[in-house]
Amino acid sequence: MAKVNPFKSAQQQLDKAAKLMGLDASVHARLKLPKREIHFSVPVRMDNGDVRVFEAYRVQYDNSRGPNKGGIRFHPDTDISEVKALAFWMTFKCATVGIPLGGGKGGVTVNPKVLSVRELERLSRGFIRGLRNDIGPDIDIPAPDVYTTPQIMAWMMDEYNTLHSGHKPGVITGKPLAVGGSAGRGYSTAQGGVYVMLELAKKMKLKKGATVVIQGFGNAGSYMAKILTQKGYKIVGLSDSRGGIVNLKGLDPVAVEKHKVKTGSVQNYAGAKNVTNAQILTTPCDILVPAALENVILKENAGKLRCKAVVELANGPTTPEADEKLFKKGIIVVPDILANAGGVTVSYFEQVQNAYNYYWTEKEVLAKLEPIMVESFDAVWAAKEKYKCDMRTGAYIHAAKRIEQAMLAKGIANG
Repeated sequence: MAKVNPFKSAQQQLDKAAKLMGLDASVHARLKLPKREIHFSVPVRMDNGDVRVFEAYRVQYDNSRGPNKGGIRFHPDTDISEVKALAFWMTFKCATVGIPLGGGKGGVTVNPKVLSVRELERLSRGFIRGLRNDIGPDIDIPAPDVYTTPQIMAWMMDEYNTLHSGHKPGVITGKPLAVGGSAGRGYSTAQGGVYVMLELAKKMKLKKGATVVIQGFGNAGSYMAKILTQKGYKIVGLSDSRGGIVNLKGLDPVAVEKHKVKTGSVQNYAGAKNVTNAQILTTPCDILVPAALENVILKENAGKLRCKAVVELANGPTTPEADEKLFKKGIIVVPDILANAGGVTVSYFEQVQNAYNYYWTEKEVLAKLEPIMVESFDAVWAAKEKYKCDMRTGAYIHAAKRIEQAMLAKGIANG
């Protein structure tokens, strides 16, 4: 199977919305390409004394509505096409929920699981040295993404502050609480997804005990499983990179998490049936939550899904061709640029708190997050109804109007 180009998919998603809404042609042209791509290398002295050089990227897609914002992923399959797509999605994600930020993304082609803690720190600090003049609280604000952590963010912030001889915690978000992080940030992506899913459940008239399958049992997926269980939903399938488990009577995500910590995988959990990652996607359920990487719901498997709705906690899990199939089947897809925007929203809250040097309680953070997610869901649903389209296209229309307004106000040809 040919590898799907995620940046091409992202552009197809915008083209569809642009045609339907009549997006200004100049704005559309500007959004075809990122404003800036940065390619650089990061040399790292390994523990054995050898030097390895890693490819690194930062894409600053659009800053019409504010400084660029987006995570950094350390992954062996990361490349510039993926990072461009992620930066594009971040641009529209921030606009979807109405926070005053643009879109960016960064990455290093590396398998961080084989690095020691010291090697990981050297790589993290080297990444920031490569971008020392290209990021900042008013320019571009990185955050964690796949295989990066609050600890990595702390190293990166410290390196930036050392290079600039100051204390600017707002240069990075997703930091530990001890160095300027925000309460609630660790599970904010999942919590935002839950707020959105609860609104969807009302529209679909789902009853208590509705079944959920989560593909991807990392940070976001595990938190979402635990929160949904507390809300009365039944988790019937879970998976990680090694495979999945299914129990139609329900799984206890806390117990599964303990099992994964002990064994390294969710598989072989007592009382559950082992399945492949392909099979987890086609497990019967009310709501399927892809919570891992992009391009997992494809034209080849979209017709096999046995769910009523998809809530995208991952970035770009569904290709445009798969979208068409799901729409024809009547399966509602709540798109990534809405469903997983809780993370960047609380990252924005973290920036605000860093700027004021005044910090909110977890309760205050959640009280600010919930209305943003609910109102954004309502706006996207209204766009879907108005334009008689799928929710993804509705979200792009909603976001593109905000970006269009900003670009036109500032001047299309201005850089």
